[in-house]
Amino acid sequence: MTYHRINGVDLYSEVVGEGRPILFLHGGFCSLEALREQADALAAERTVYAFERPGHGRSADIDGGYNYERGLADTLAYLDAEGLEPVDVLGYSDGAILGLLLALHHPERVRSLIAISGNLDPSAFNTNDDAGGLPVLGPPVHAAPKDPDKPDLERLAYERLSPDGPAHADAVMAKLFRLWTTEPHIDPAELAAIKAPTLIVSGDRDTIRPDHSLLIASSIPGAQLCIVPGATHGLLAERPALISAVVREFLQQVP
Repeated sequence: MTYHRINGVDLYSEVVGEGRPILFLHGGFCSLEALREQADALAAERTVYAFERPGHGRSADIDGGYNYERGLADTLAYLDAEGLEPVDVLGYSDGAILGLLLALHHPERVRSLIAISGNLDPSAFNTNDDAGGLPVLGPPVHAAPKDPDKPDLERLAYERLSPDGPAHADAVMAKLFRLWTTEPHIDPAELAAIKAPTLIVSGDRDTIRPDHSLLIASSIPGAQLCIVPGATHGLLAERPALISAVVREFLQQVP
């Protein structure tokens, strides 16, 4: 197991495959296992770099709350630790937000961007009145499954991988819900500054509304949009082969 000391915290890292580098950025309350099928699909032609942010996967939690500013700083520090120049970037959910911020504020680090189920602000979420208006991020990701016979894959992964122990999952979720309901705040007009080839992906039943994904894509010059049919916010697990095919075709177009 490999760790990098990033901004005072030991963060788990993986490097697999061979070829031009691509950076994977996982979602909130996810580990790298959520992106495993996409990494495997690309490993024959790409070197996949990935790390787990504090409180996720094999990386221990930190004191205090989460914010995207720290997530971006950790991402930049990871790129430096691996000695990576401009890379293709694939981000999912919170990772998609970080990918957008990276392309917006550090364009020299991003060759191309694939942003899956990301959002510009908390208004993008469908809400659940039973949850007090909090974003519904699942199932199977982020929320207790409605079907008692259907496992919550991300919670099971957390319980298996976290150095903080299974009981700490609720503390991480509480901090994530505070993050999701207060951040990010990205002005769509700012996205016109992104010059990297960009692919925006979301599910047609995603908790990120389809019109919001369209807004992101239409705000980035030349961006492509893929709405995955019959898919929720758990689209990586629901339609892995389709998403991998779309990602591979997009990357083949990038100079």
